[in-house]
Amino acid sequence: MKLTKPITQFVLALAGSAFALSAYSQTILKFSHTDQQQGARQAAAQIFAKKVEEYTQGRYKVQVFCCSQLGNDPKNIEQLALGGIDFTVSATGSYAGQLPTLNLTMMPFIIDSYAQGWKFYDESKWLKAQFDKAPAKGFRFLATWEAGFRNMTTRDPLNGPDDAKGKKLRTFPNEMMRWQLEAMGFGIQIMPLPEVYLAIQQGAVSGQENPIDTIASNKFYEVAPHVTLTNHVYSPIPMAISEKTWQRLSAADQKAVQRAAIEVAPFQRNMIKDNDEKLLAEMASKGAKINRKPNTEAFRKAVEPVYAKAREKYGADVDAVLAEAAAVRKAVK
Repeated sequence: MKLTKPITQFVLALAGSAFALSAYSQTILKFSHTDQQQGARQAAAQIFAKKVEEYTQGRYKVQVFCCSQLGNDPKNIEQLALGGIDFTVSATGSYAGQLPTLNLTMMPFIIDSYAQGWKFYDESKWLKAQFDKAPAKGFRFLATWEAGFRNMTTRDPLNGPDDAKGKKLRTFPNEMMRWQLEAMGFGIQIMPLPEVYLAIQQGAVSGQENPIDTIASNKFYEVAPHVTLTNHVYSPIPMAISEKTWQRLSAADQKAVQRAAIEVAPFQRNMIKDNDEKLLAEMASKGAKINRKPNTEAFRKAVEPVYAKAREKYGADVDAVLAEAAAVRKAVK
């Protein structure tokens, strides 16, 4: 039967529409994190999203959810393992709920500079062995991004352990962090990041500890104006993908996603490092009081029992980490 011209045009239009839908269909992948929109984590996630879309020729689009919209760090990692979200980025200590040995990366004062931190996280054989355990827990690490050194913001001046006594400090749920802050003399309060500003403002806690970028983007200095540069923990943020998502990707798309994550790392690392002084100056201009020279030796002495406590629980892993960190400090000043 010969088709009339209008019917022929209609059939061709349907075929064209089907082709167009096929050509431009995308799979949406969710990237959840707890940073604010103006933070370095958000900037890196947005660049990662663009690279994934480009490197997969539009087959995948990454939708970024900042500001704890889909959950705090523990919830994000839980959802990552279950396949509820596809990507997250968080401190190594946050992943310790699934990989307990990663608590050891939070031991105090083992890294002294960004250059040392980058070398340790890029070259540590011990750390690679821990990261290799992640797929069995439901996620895998793609690259190590940056958060920076953790510092204190408090309502009152803080210069050493004597000033910490009787003060309640907010931190995130991490065993090693709790041990060292308690050793310094603080009382500890665990709470989600979005609740911290109001908790300080209302006096429920005396302050909190976080990297400079996080302090600035959350404006904690407004309610806890004493910013003390303790640099007690170096805190990079490994970026991870759900293992369920990874296994659904073709080999080519796995390569594309891994490439995007790795390519973002230098940008994100340098953004944090280069912005520290700029952000401190901005906070100072808005009333923050920056203590650049607290009694670091007193803090170091106060946390000495933490290493022995860690050995009691984690055994030889502690000395493996300390040995590698010591070698890095010797090689990189």
